[in-house]
Amino acid sequence: MISNARPGSAHLDTFAYDHLPPRELWPELIFSLPELQYPERLNCVAELLDKMCATGFADKIAIRSQNESWTYAHLLATVNRIAHVLLEDMHLQTGNRVMLRGANNPMMAASVLAVIKAGCIAVPTMPLLRAKELGVIANKAEIAAALCSENLREEMDLAVQANPVLKQVVYFNHQGEGGLEACMAGKPAEFAPVDTLAEDVCLISFTSGTTGMPKGTMHFHRDVLAICDCFPRSTLRARPDDIFIGTPPLAFTFGLGGLLLFPMRIGATAVLLEKLTPESLLKAIDDFGATVCFTAPTFYRQMAMLTKNFKLDSLKKTVSAGEALPAATRESWRQATGLVMIDGIGATEMLHIFISAAGDEVRAGATGKPIPGYQACIFDDNGNVAGPGVVGRLAVKGPTGCRYLADDRQKNYVHQGWNLTGDAYEMDADGYFWYRARTDDMIISAGYNIAGPEVEDAVLKHAAVAECAVVGIADEERGQIVKAYIVLKPEVAATEALRKEIQDFVKNSIAPYKYPRAIEFMSSLPRTETGKLQRYKLRTPA
Repeated sequence: MISNARPGSAHLDTFAYDHLPPRELWPELIFSLPELQYPERLNCVAELLDKMCATGFADKIAIRSQNESWTYAHLLATVNRIAHVLLEDMHLQTGNRVMLRGANNPMMAASVLAVIKAGCIAVPTMPLLRAKELGVIANKAEIAAALCSENLREEMDLAVQANPVLKQVVYFNHQGEGGLEACMAGKPAEFAPVDTLAEDVCLISFTSGTTGMPKGTMHFHRDVLAICDCFPRSTLRARPDDIFIGTPPLAFTFGLGGLLLFPMRIGATAVLLEKLTPESLLKAIDDFGATVCFTAPTFYRQMAMLTKNFKLDSLKKTVSAGEALPAATRESWRQATGLVMIDGIGATEMLHIFISAAGDEVRAGATGKPIPGYQACIFDDNGNVAGPGVVGRLAVKGPTGCRYLADDRQKNYVHQGWNLTGDAYEMDADGYFWYRARTDDMIISAGYNIAGPEVEDAVLKHAAVAECAVVGIADEERGQIVKAYIVLKPEVAATEALRKEIQDFVKNSIAPYKYPRAIEFMSSLPRTETGKLQRYKLRTPA
């Protein structure tokens, strides 16, 4: 294959460039703000970490967890030692992809940063993914190496056994011989950042598609800085004395930005905690004196009922994203805390939030307006830009944009230079954008993206199931839940016990959050005369 790598790229392994979509299929990129004028050569971790240490933040706390507090200097030394392990012990080349597996903790954060600083490409994966799902990602991105938390070893080992492409894994949060900590022990605390281009790929984030086949979204060093210099600066207006906290995993771009990159860009503190509940998040806000919280509407709905049990004087700003924010949730949170929620919509393809509003700019029920640096419009059914009052496809452009890894769906996401997010929105006469629905079959439940066909595939593997269709249905607590309509095989009785058995079966085959929380047994599924499943009839059975 002829390499598409740009002259001057630091990547010896040109896989990422070779699998970028053709330039003519990229969205238009705009750099309309002075802070978005980046140099041609750029390593984003050097800007986020080395530069912060050199400009007076070395002794400031960068990351806190339940048991540890890391200064910026300690984080830098840890990142540097991991980078040495990657290049010297694991013998990785620049441009190699590295899978990252771990819950929100300091070593997971340091591992992500080290991979990027070393000129490799970070591929963070959600902790709940099973071996089968990890194998799909590993083969799609041709990932030969991984850094994985010890407590996720079981599924990682299964993935390695089933996928020869995965040749080596080093485990962190593991004190034994051969663990990452042991490998780091003798390494220098200094590491010169690899001299990457601003347009060298540094991050591949996977998002599920409606077909169940995940899409890898490729982001440059420049993109990582761009998201830090847009929403947090203009809308969130974060400060160095802020303490960030929240629930989204670092494997989600929502979490990676909100709980690691954004605070690092300004010398603030990130609190990284594992397995949070609404109650334990409220307690952690108290315990750590957190000022900025990132989580999904589901958590805010549940936390609003518990706030009277906690002292939340430190909390100044709360950001909601990951799914549509109901007006009732925003109002209940305001009544409980006095805080006006900052709503936002982002996309893995765009890396982070591009429409939002804060403070006096908030309009109840609306997501907000395009943040500085981004533009947005609505396309009607004919593919033309629509005026106010028309529900259509949301389109956005800015300094970041969709570049799928070797995926024909690129041409569906980009239209006339705009990114089509898959959301149906309406714009009002004042330029506010109002969410109406998803335009595809994606189910968004408690902030997780779930592809219906993937769940169908898992259900259909059960011995009692003949046919299955999966859709998202509205749910007050989670926004949507997964519902499976199932036709059983002849002579199989529909029982409550079988319903639970199928749910447990799905939980054990794919990530547990994807299982159907509702199951309805049917005698047949609605289909067209040509046999195509009519899911819309199941979404609105009336």
